[in-house]
Amino acid sequence: MLDFVIDKLTDSILNRISGDSFRTDVSLVSRSDLSLVTKSKGWLFNWKYEFVQIEREVYKLTIVDNPNIIQGLLSVTIKSDHVFMNLLESAPFNLGKDKIYVGVPGNLVAFACKLSFQRGGEGFVSFESKTKLIDHYIKTLGASHLGGNLMVIDSIAAKRLIEKYFKI
Repeated sequence: MLDFVIDKLTDSILNRISGDSFRTDVSLVSRSDLSLVTKSKGWLFNWKYEFVQIEREVYKLTIVDNPNIIQGLLSVTIKSDHVFMNLLESAPFNLGKDKIYVGVPGNLVAFACKLSFQRGGEGFVSFESKTKLIDHYIKTLGASHLGGNLMVIDSIAAKRLIEKYFKI
């Protein structure tokens, strides 16, 4: 179940203190990236496990011109008609009230929507939400609650998120 908070929908990611905006890249995680995203370095999830799951693709969010610092991670499974988000996590330094950058989770969700369009899913993205965050995802992402903990972002909401982050 996903447990990320959309702190702010931004045009990229913003430095919380200076307000400066930074363009981002999303790319596949490499085996060498895995040493940077361990529990001992403050990451909450086991990204090595996600990386070795054959049906999953793991992506990293970095700032353009600064590819060695991972701002957040996303694990997805490409289904026949949509993208399913397995996990999403901001870097430890992008969590809590003292985070460095805002906009990381929104940026990664927008990427999942873009990936869905590219892979034939018409922008549809689904994920399981913690109960306490269902209303938050409805308000911030335009997601729909399908019952239980299942959430879906439809084509219209997906286009809105993609246009915010990727300027298509």
